[in-house]
Amino acid sequence: MVFQEVTSFWRESSSTNAKCLEDSARVSSLIHSITRIYRGIKQQISPELVMFAALCALLVLRVPVAADLSALNCSQVKDAFTALGFIPDSVPTEETSGVNLRVCAPQRSCCNTEMEEIFSRRSSRDFEKLMEDTSEELRNAFVSGHKRFDDFFLELLENTERSLNEMFLRTYGKPYLQNVEVFQGLFSELKRYYTGGNVNLEEMLNDFWTRLLERMFQLLNSQYLITEDYLECISKYMEQLKPFGDVPKKLKSQVTRAFIAARTFVQGLAVGRDVANRVSEVSMSPACVGSFTRMLYCSQCRGLSTLKPCSAYCLDVMKGCAADQADLDPEWSRYIDAMLLVTERLEGPFNIESVMEPIDVKISEAIMNMQENSMQLSYQVFQGCGQPKPSGMSRSARGVPDTFSGRFSPYSPEELPTASAGSRLDRLRIVWRVMQHSVTDMKEKLKQFRKFWSSLPVSVCQEEDVASTGGADDERCWNGREQGRFVPEVQTAVNDPDASRPDAVIRQQIMALRVMSNKLKNAYDGNDLYFQDSNEESSGSGSGSGVTDSDSFVTDAPVQEPENREEESSASPSVRPDVLLLLLSFSALAASDRRR
Repeated sequence: MVFQEVTSFWRESSSTNAKCLEDSARVSSLIHSITRIYRGIKQQISPELVMFAALCALLVLRVPVAADLSALNCSQVKDAFTALGFIPDSVPTEETSGVNLRVCAPQRSCCNTEMEEIFSRRSSRDFEKLMEDTSEELRNAFVSGHKRFDDFFLELLENTERSLNEMFLRTYGKPYLQNVEVFQGLFSELKRYYTGGNVNLEEMLNDFWTRLLERMFQLLNSQYLITEDYLECISKYMEQLKPFGDVPKKLKSQVTRAFIAARTFVQGLAVGRDVANRVSEVSMSPACVGSFTRMLYCSQCRGLSTLKPCSAYCLDVMKGCAADQADLDPEWSRYIDAMLLVTERLEGPFNIESVMEPIDVKISEAIMNMQENSMQLSYQVFQGCGQPKPSGMSRSARGVPDTFSGRFSPYSPEELPTASAGSRLDRLRIVWRVMQHSVTDMKEKLKQFRKFWSSLPVSVCQEEDVASTGGADDERCWNGREQGRFVPEVQTAVNDPDASRPDAVIRQQIMALRVMSNKLKNAYDGNDLYFQDSNEESSGSGSGSGVTDSDSFVTDAPVQEPENREEESSASPSVRPDVLLLLLSFSALAASDRRR
């Protein structure tokens, strides 16, 4: 009988070292019984008893070895805890059962709840740093891209205005100076549109040509008294008369498409920049804090400080922690695709540089066209609006020349009006060649970042100090409970009760991207969408950038946590399979009893 009991116990004790320790009292009792039996029958030793004695000897030798292997050295845990920069006073001197732990697995441990809280605070900072480091390239790309393109477009506007002013001053002289505000108004409105103003480009350009027609008609017919009512009558015949030829129509189409594409592209970069900044700063949920702490620091409690989390385990945790960011991915991908569409407009024939550089030439051609047809134009106007009254003064008396002085024709680079204007245009061409490379570079970066948010878990777990480099079958890593291969559970590692609903900040960014994507697609087609409610939603004017502040699209409402969300991490101990089976058995028996 004793032999059978010892054999049975040997088989049980061989399953785990912990079992041997728990039954050490039973071992001592059995050895005592064996000794008494042996003394009573030492004269009659049978082969069975020899085998029996051998098994007993093995059993006696096995128990202390198992106990030594499974004992936790809390002194080593204390040293590792100190190496992390923590005060070691909270580390227990001896291992505990771990039943009070709320984050780490409830097993024998050299940690307590105070250490768990310390680890949780550290893991929150670690997560924020990882998100910051992982998204740094993305954020920098949008920040530098926005500044680079914005600076260029503003410089292009300023240089084009200077070039026109110097050329017209040299070519037309006093008549230009007397009407310079018409041209200044054109560039002022173009800049106001680019910097986010509510300017209708087509209406603004129509107004410019109307005002130019009125001023030129007065100059060409200064012997007449031209009243405001008469000028209003002239403007009604603008489309019919076409005093400037096809230049206004062509220029309106080119300028509108170029400016819509340029402004919307830079606005898109600003929105991408702000979304990237805000999403990379999304706070961790309590469930994520618990899972991330369990992954990074609970190995310390088991004396396994040198083990890194299994790569599969890291991916499992990060997919839960970055679930909100992953919700952003579909809208982010659509936004990137829309940005790539607009880059085609920056490279095409209607890009803003190819439109703005010769704008002075085109306007001057329009002026010369009206000059050449001034007599026929005046006749047609007189037919439609009537003969104006004479002013009583001759042209020479009023100091007005018969026509603008000098005939203008497009000049070659060596015949630029002034050296300074030429050097500016040459420099601008060089800058634009650099910008063409920047457009190509930005396109590549946009493609690279298209699936950034959905690939975030992989990017984080590839960091050198985060997870092991072994594959899914790696056993020399931390799996959340012990050293060994990670086997995913049925439930996700981050058991967040509110996981089905994206974070409030994420929802705001999704809406911002949706609005911007719609605007980009319209810009590609040459249509401009000005959101009338942007001024109402914006917290203030832009800070010097060439577009409306992206706060028009993204709000910063505080994140409201659900009232029933737990403050602590979701660190409830996982149910062991054998205990679960026992509970299910009891449930089945209870149900069977009720049926009876």
